[in-house]
Amino acid sequence: MNKFESLLKYSKQLSVLYAEDHVELRNSTVEILSSFFTKVDIASDGGEALDAYKDLFTQENKHYDIVLTDIKMPNMNGVTLIEEIYKINPLQNIVVISAHDESAYLLPLINLGINQFIQKPIEFNNLLNVLKNISKNIVEEEKSIKLDDLSNYDRKSKILIVNNQKVYLTKYEIIFMDFLSEEKGKIYKNEEIANYYNSLGESIDITNIRKLVSKLRKKLPNQSIESIYSIGYRIAIS
Repeated sequence: MNKFESLLKYSKQLSVLYAEDHVELRNSTVEILSSFFTKVDIASDGGEALDAYKDLFTQENKHYDIVLTDIKMPNMNGVTLIEEIYKINPLQNIVVISAHDESAYLLPLINLGINQFIQKPIEFNNLLNVLKNISKNIVEEEKSIKLDDLSNYDRKSKILIVNNQKVYLTKYEIIFMDFLSEEKGKIYKNEEIANYYNSLGESIDITNIRKLVSKLRKKLPNQSIESIYSIGYRIAIS
């Protein structure tokens, strides 16, 4: 399987928002992206991109899978765009396209959490390889467990977002969320939960599981954890 087939395997159901003010580069890049992704929307500046990002959520109740953005753009630059997107969705996958004379922007972007950069002029094999890795993570890892429209648990980073705000979790709460989110909708018996903690070298009994759930429910959206009488618990995934 070549790199193009490999990308298509993961990308064919995904969406991309691409922000770039250079018309020729935007057109040539979109032509390539459209061969791999089911939805590719474009914007000529950060303001247009942010509007498109918000509109998609309003219209379809979802975010773009990947955002690809230039740094220097009129009206709103890429750094501000990323800051605004992270306010809406802190887990958004973002790839930044940067020119050699834009190094001053790199540290602020790294501090924002960006770790995917493509240099101009774009080497498309490199771009496709980056997009393949991101797409594979999205499709295969199912790292984000959606609890409601504004809340999710990221299994990879162990971050809980509730109403678009990060919420602190204790070690035992993280273990609980990881275990119950392994299989969507599955009911986990109290004994299974206790055995899982034991397998990690931690100790918990049924009484303490109840206490743990009681505290965790205060951090989660309403009815995110369902109690199954005399059996155990499951996460109610949106």
